[in-house]
Amino acid sequence: MKNIYSASALVFLAVLFLALTILSGAAIKGARLDLTEQKLYTLSEGTINLLQAIEEPITLEFYFSEETSAELPMVRNFARRVQELLDEMATRSGGQLRVRRIDPRPFSEEEDLADSYGLEGVPVGAAGENLYLGIVGTNMVDGLEVLPFISPAREAFLEYELARMIYILSQPERPRVGLLSGLPMDGRLDMQTGQQQEPWAVREQIGEMFEIEPIQASDDALPADIDVLVLVHPGDLSADMLRDIDRFVLEGGRLLAFVDPYSESDPGPDPTAAMAMDRTSSLEGLFEAWGVEFDTDVFVADLGQALQVALQAGQRPVRHPAIIGVTADNMNPDDVVTGELDAINLASPGHLELTDSSSLELEPLLMSSANAGLVDAERLRFLEDPGELMAEVAVTGDRYVLAARLSGEVGSAFEMDNAAGPTSGPLNAIVVADTDLLADRYWVQRQRFFGSSILDPFAGNGDFVINAIDNLLGNADLISVRSRATGNRPFTLVESLRREAEQNLLATEQRLEAELAEAERRLTELQQARGDTDLSVLTPEQEAELDRFMEQRIEIRRQLRQVRRDLDRDIEALGTRVKAVNIALMPALVTVLALFMAWRRRRNARVAAEASA
Repeated sequence: MKNIYSASALVFLAVLFLALTILSGAAIKGARLDLTEQKLYTLSEGTINLLQAIEEPITLEFYFSEETSAELPMVRNFARRVQELLDEMATRSGGQLRVRRIDPRPFSEEEDLADSYGLEGVPVGAAGENLYLGIVGTNMVDGLEVLPFISPAREAFLEYELARMIYILSQPERPRVGLLSGLPMDGRLDMQTGQQQEPWAVREQIGEMFEIEPIQASDDALPADIDVLVLVHPGDLSADMLRDIDRFVLEGGRLLAFVDPYSESDPGPDPTAAMAMDRTSSLEGLFEAWGVEFDTDVFVADLGQALQVALQAGQRPVRHPAIIGVTADNMNPDDVVTGELDAINLASPGHLELTDSSSLELEPLLMSSANAGLVDAERLRFLEDPGELMAEVAVTGDRYVLAARLSGEVGSAFEMDNAAGPTSGPLNAIVVADTDLLADRYWVQRQRFFGSSILDPFAGNGDFVINAIDNLLGNADLISVRSRATGNRPFTLVESLRREAEQNLLATEQRLEAELAEAERRLTELQQARGDTDLSVLTPEQEAELDRFMEQRIEIRRQLRQVRRDLDRDIEALGTRVKAVNIALMPALVTVLALFMAWRRRRNARVAAEASA
């Protein structure tokens, strides 16, 4: 009988446990405790503001193939993540965002509808059935936005993609951006290959968010009713165009300008004459009137943020001080344009300063490290080995401003009467002393996915440009969402160790080359000092000098190996410490917490027993 009671009790406890588990799961469905450092699984404030600002209902239809994905657990987990995010957005919208889930089964009307919207079906399994994982967004008028396929590899960008879709559908009219570019951002014909090039990724992103109004440098005036003016590598602007830009700014227009002392991305009118072409761009007349200094003769070479580049396939990458990756440490953390970006890549950028008489306020957005210096821009025309440039940089200890926000009252650069335009006005501009950051090769890779082009960014250049335009338009909500999308977490300590070791290696290599050249010079002098003509036989002095040189070379090579071993040892030691924390410390903390809770439970039980007695 006792055994029967025990078995019954166990069955009762098992049923009770199962019931409580089901009930608790239903009660806390959708609840989360986000312990990630960047709060990646919590809606950002910007997203919440966008949702609460929706005035007309928006519908998001989530197309996901339930049956087709039965054997793909990772895809199903990601789909659940998408659904949870959509549900949370709908909850936060106060009923203005409606979410529907649709399963486009093979040969169904739902599959035909998905195809009509342009959703991409990925063939999976032996039968080759299409897997759909996309979203269609509509508003109460004729607005339509489509995410053809949400790649699980881009989960970090999921919230931004959805917020962007909602933002576009909630706007009755898209803001108009006037774009004047001296670079082939629109995908012009490549004269060397005869192939039509794709538009630059950053231009595509601007076109997705805003209505682009193309402007030619030869035009006499700006288009009417543009909200933001974007100038990229402005070359030979007509006098009338410069005058109209001046008028636009003084009347309260917003300006985003990209200028450059040496634009690597400028193909020029004749690619065969690339070595002789002028690659500089500036707004000299306007800058002078505003009290802005921009020297087109020099560029900023940054040893502290130099990126590794491979000049040819198969060669070991080397640091290039003209191609720099600005890290978060050298961005303005308090500005919404750069506040949460991680990395922006530039090439041979210039620097910005204010004159002593300028009335403007300059707020840096991007800066060099303190381990930087100025180099003649002409040096880049004939540069073959970036290692040579590393040795030529004279570090000044200054941190140069590479991009800045300019604000304040300025006067006109032209003499105008009251009918022609204002003589002064408020300047609201962002100026970037580099144009190469816009080119694809410095921040994004294009991948072909079942006939479509998917952008895979490895730096935040595109985010920076969109953030800047958004901010100049006065919309800061979408900026905060986009900034959260950057999930790259570089191991900065290891990178710092590697950079330090490379500096030591470079100094040692330079010393080796100098001593080698000195030894060869002395050997040559001894050879020339001989009176005989038999140069195949070394004199005792030459033999001694040669032996000394060989010993020095062996010693210096030993030092090079030691520097490399020290680097590896430091990195391995750091890795060992990290493993110790992950393997030993965290389980130890959990164990201590469990023991504390068990002790507390027993103490409470003992106190309760004593109180009842």
